[in-house]
Amino acid sequence: MKSLRLLLLMVAATTLSSAGTDVKSVYTLSKEYTVGIHGTSNLHDWEEKVLTVTGDGIVNWNGDATFDLHALNIKMEVHSIKSTEGSMMDKNTYKALKADNYPQITFTLITPVKAVPAGTHSIAANVNLSIAGITKAIDMTVTSAATANGNITFEGSKTIKMTDYGIKPPVALFGTMKTGNEITIHFKTVFTITK
Repeated sequence: MKSLRLLLLMVAATTLSSAGTDVKSVYTLSKEYTVGIHGTSNLHDWEEKVLTVTGDGIVNWNGDATFDLHALNIKMEVHSIKSTEGSMMDKNTYKALKADNYPQITFTLITPVKAVPAGTHSIAANVNLSIAGITKAIDMTVTSAATANGNITFEGSKTIKMTDYGIKPPVALFGTMKTGNEITIHFKTVFTITK
């Protein structure tokens, strides 16, 4: 009888222990982010900053100090994009990105990333990138950095062709400045645990 009780206690303890490692935490994008868009033109390179960005994610911390990234969403408000070329370029950007109909550019993780080590590491991510009403699956290499306080930083960049998303490269300065088709979206985001 004692051995049966002992066996039941061991099974219960094992079940609770394994259940504890499967607790998922919700993370929210903090205000410590930088998101930019870099491009070229027939005159010179140009840069835009995305001033309003939101995001959330779901993370599971494992018993071996690794974490599983189950979900990650980043939303960039198109009307918050500001260019080094001034307001005329901003208006052309909003028009090219069809901002009135599609006010956000979004990154959404497709496949969960498992067993990411703490500290700084490169991870391969498969995400859906949605721009101007068109969504395409892309692969990215992202640097993750998990800190002692539980915050997680994601940093990376991706070069795309605007025409792949049905975007006509914008022009500025009364047509004298014509942007190149390729742009690079680069970001550094910090996610903090919310619950």
